[in-house]
Amino acid sequence: MSSPQSSASVPAPARGPTFPAIAAGTLAAVVGFASSLPVALQGLIAAGASQTQAASGLMALSFAMGIGTLWASARSRMPISLAWSTPGAALLAAQGVGAGGFAESVGAFLVSGALVVAAGSWRPLGRAVAAIPNPLASAMLAGVLFGLCVAPVKAVAAMPLPALAIVAAWAVTARINRLFAVPVALVVAAIAFVATSPVGLAQLGPLAPEAVLVVPSLSIHALTTIALPLFVVTMASQNIPGIAVLAVNGYRPAPGPLFRLTGIFSILAAPFGGHAVSLAAITAALCAGPDAEPDPVRRWWAAAVSGIVYCLFGLCATAFAAFLTAAPPLLIQAVAGLALIGSFAAALTGAVAEKDKTEAAMITFVITASGVGFLGIGGALWGLLAGGAFLALQRWRRVG
Repeated sequence: MSSPQSSASVPAPARGPTFPAIAAGTLAAVVGFASSLPVALQGLIAAGASQTQAASGLMALSFAMGIGTLWASARSRMPISLAWSTPGAALLAAQGVGAGGFAESVGAFLVSGALVVAAGSWRPLGRAVAAIPNPLASAMLAGVLFGLCVAPVKAVAAMPLPALAIVAAWAVTARINRLFAVPVALVVAAIAFVATSPVGLAQLGPLAPEAVLVVPSLSIHALTTIALPLFVVTMASQNIPGIAVLAVNGYRPAPGPLFRLTGIFSILAAPFGGHAVSLAAITAALCAGPDAEPDPVRRWWAAAVSGIVYCLFGLCATAFAAFLTAAPPLLIQAVAGLALIGSFAAALTGAVAEKDKTEAAMITFVITASGVGFLGIGGALWGLLAGGAFLALQRWRRVG
């Protein structure tokens, strides 16, 4: 019997997807979209997008994820899934809008996508990103996520009844099935909004999908506070782990072409407001595992189905954005914070995993979480630089 490693590279028989593959692909898309939608929306709005621009960005990202997933999975016959960069969206929410507004953010999105393409094409750059010590990369991500993770606490203090209902729904659902915890919390937030708000459909504005082209601009500030940190967190937190998820399930695609693919689709989505597309990690496991399809050669169908569902969600992006932006921001931020609790815990665990790097990692975390930027450089990049400098000093003292 051939192993997944060898058989995954052989084209599958010309048969359609099985029911388990359809179910797994649909589940992956629903969970991936609903569980991180509040984070993506908060990130785009914090980066300066209007409601219409944010809706366009969500639509562009959804189509980039969907078409990119369809292309990669069908071409390679492997369950390769793309996703929007959730850590990248959290970074945008933490950094806020620059002086140049959303146009400046879009320029940074384009640069970040180009850097991902370069990392997939030029090995020294790819190796440099992979060489960032995992504790420091994890600490930077934890610092980026921290601000949103405390949002549920702020929401409970300001709006006790609806916020507690959201937190309770998340906690109870997580006890039963963690995959559905955030989608259920989002539904409860929607119910709370509808029950307490006089806003009607007329006040939500147009709900039909609309692509809005944003003419990009660029500044040194946008490069250092958005483009470079977005590139690092997307590569370190999603692209590289996405390759690892595939490897665990027996698939060994060449990383370079996949990095280039995500970078290209990021560049295509950026002018319409999309911040970044990356390899999927958590949802990729749903499509790449044995539950999706017993035959590893045919699991690519699950990823392909998820790509189709992502495109369908893209058609509804304007309606989702209109509804969520009309809701009290604290409630949506609370759902976004709950969505990131697991990622925050994993990042914090990774930050302290190596004892000899703990102090450097905590320096990175504290500076990043502070959100303080100066000399035109944002807190995330300062955190990584400071942690790296402290780690280098420790190593120099040992050698000396």
